[in-house]
Amino acid sequence: MTNAPFFNDIAQGPDGGSANWVKTNDGLNIRVGHWLPAEKGAFGALKGTVLLFPGRTEYIEKYGPSAVDFLSRGYATVAIDWRGQGLSDKTTVNPLLGDVVDFKDYQRDVAAFMGHVSSLNLPQPYYLVAHSMGGCIGLRALKEGLPVKAVSFSAPMWGISMAAPMRPLAWGISGLSRKMGFDHALAPGQSAQSYISRVGFAENTLTSDRDMFEFMRWQLDAHPELELGGPSLRWLNESLHEMRSLKKIASPELPCLTFLGTEEAIVDPAAIRARMGNWQMGGLQLVNAGRHEVMMETPAMRKVVFDAMAGYFDRHR
Repeated sequence: MTNAPFFNDIAQGPDGGSANWVKTNDGLNIRVGHWLPAEKGAFGALKGTVLLFPGRTEYIEKYGPSAVDFLSRGYATVAIDWRGQGLSDKTTVNPLLGDVVDFKDYQRDVAAFMGHVSSLNLPQPYYLVAHSMGGCIGLRALKEGLPVKAVSFSAPMWGISMAAPMRPLAWGISGLSRKMGFDHALAPGQSAQSYISRVGFAENTLTSDRDMFEFMRWQLDAHPELELGGPSLRWLNESLHEMRSLKKIASPELPCLTFLGTEEAIVDPAAIRARMGNWQMGGLQLVNAGRHEVMMETPAMRKVVFDAMAGYFDRHR
């Protein structure tokens, strides 16, 4: 087990957070971080461990406050930097370009992640919490047997929010880029600069809480090596194919609680409503006035979300 950098100075998570490098079966170094109680003897009182699958552009330290919320409710947290983001190995020479060779390669990251989780002997049972792109990766992982007792999705990326006329354009140009060899170009309308660094609070679609917005911006100012810009055309094409493939599969026979902000503007709410409407053991909880990141919203909204998640996991132990 090899130690990896972990930025306690910006994480604001529970004491004792740390990270390790794990290697995937295709040879990439992936960073995994975890938070456990600092007090001796507190480990045995934990109810289980949250496996946290972040969204696109995100990194482990961003979820320090979430780890505090989970630990206060009896759950350890372990999180991952997906390939191409955070401090994990990149798949392009441009470290700011969001890219993946094949969307199913993220399952290689999941396999390495789970091997590491097992080696840490973290408290069981495991529960999946997956946000945005992590929700797309997480749904595939569940279908492939991820060993969790229950799952909670936050604004899962089962569709991307875009105007109807843009959909055929997205398919067309991203597909053409693969054939013509310019798939490493930025997707249309995207920027090499991270979203949180280039927009102001007033126009952001992530959170309605200014303090949390400034917290995310402060993290990247302190450690710009964590920053990631827009996705490549290859990532766009791969994600479109994966979302279309997932749309055809039945929902897993697992308890599932999904959160969706009523002001969601990044992923497609219709795709979320459609799946949750047919998830036999699932439920959809709307977060009034919530934007894309309900786990990073106002304190009042955050309390509702974390109380609901932990309560749901408590009932499915």
